[in-house]
Amino acid sequence: MFAVIETGGKQYVVESGAKLKIEKLPIDVGGVVSFDKVLLISDGESVTVGKPYIAGMVVEADVLQQGRARKIQMMRYHSKTRRRRRKGHRQPFTEVAIKTIKK
Repeated sequence: MFAVIETGGKQYVVESGAKLKIEKLPIDVGGVVSFDKVLLISDGESVTVGKPYIAGMVVEADVLQQGRARKIQMMRYHSKTRRRRRKGHRQPFTEVAIKTIKK
């Protein structure tokens, strides 16, 4: 059984027991988060698609870690003036483990 959820402006395909890194949520490590924006559910035989969400469906997950991703380097270059500018960015994330997909 799998589901497609929406969080942080992105969509994720999740199964029970899966770990994934999502956009940062304001929940402490060890807490439980529930996602109610479920777009699709499939149990292997039938597929249910929401319009846009499936009413009453909830995906629960445990918060494993709060962290920041590896640094991404960006560079900007102006050819005529030979100007260079470097920037770095580390995106914050929340790592969750999916517990259950239930109605």
